[in-house]
Amino acid sequence: MLKVRVIPTLLWKNFGLVKGVGFDSWRRVGPVLPAIKVYNRRDVDELILVDITASREQAEPDCDSVHDFADECFVPFTVGGGFTNLRQIQQMLRTGADKIALNSALYADPGLVGETAGRFGSQCVVASIDAKVMGDGSYECFSHAGTRPTGKTPVEWARELADRGAGEILITSIDRDGTLQGYDLGLIESVVRAVNIPVIASGGAGCYEDMCKAVLQAGASAVAAASMFHFTEQTPAEAKKALATVGVPVRSGFAGI
Repeated sequence: MLKVRVIPTLLWKNFGLVKGVGFDSWRRVGPVLPAIKVYNRRDVDELILVDITASREQAEPDCDSVHDFADECFVPFTVGGGFTNLRQIQQMLRTGADKIALNSALYADPGLVGETAGRFGSQCVVASIDAKVMGDGSYECFSHAGTRPTGKTPVEWARELADRGAGEILITSIDRDGTLQGYDLGLIESVVRAVNIPVIASGGAGCYEDMCKAVLQAGASAVAAASMFHFTEQTPAEAKKALATVGVPVRSGFAGI
């Protein structure tokens, strides 16, 4: 097993960080730069920053702000929100992002995955999928920060994006988002089984045990969390210790591992 990554997620809205429940009821949690500086000292493996309003407002990705953030970020930095073409992606990578998370634009132009991977390498392409449980128990993908149904299922969509060249999949449960009640293990496992690339579990982490289950039971290659790190005393370093305790390989470089 490859070493499992612990990744804080930063949701960016109108110049500050927010966190909600079920992609709604957004609560401000502070500015971006101080959060990045704190995480630099907390043994994280990567950071994910997503502009949650860019796609809905059809706004250009904010390269100027990300340039400032990237200057202070000393771990691999994934940026998402508002990307629709290679020009924007190239500009953001030059600005300092290490990876680009693509989501809403792919439903209209799935070829953007292959174009991006062909130009910059699949290692910098994170295909982000937001999924919700429907009335009949099935899952459907939603775009534009969970506001638009797409008619696609997470399994079929993940498989297509992987086939087109995505380097990894970020799968988020809209229903579990911000609840601290644990990841949707069934959703994660179904996507893991559908693809041969790393899958990042997202949406619902509330404790270290949730992260262990996402890896050991659902097969995730990385675990992402926002509320767990924003609103509790739990830390990425302690998450790594908990994972290591149950035999999950993690990246070293912090006390106790």
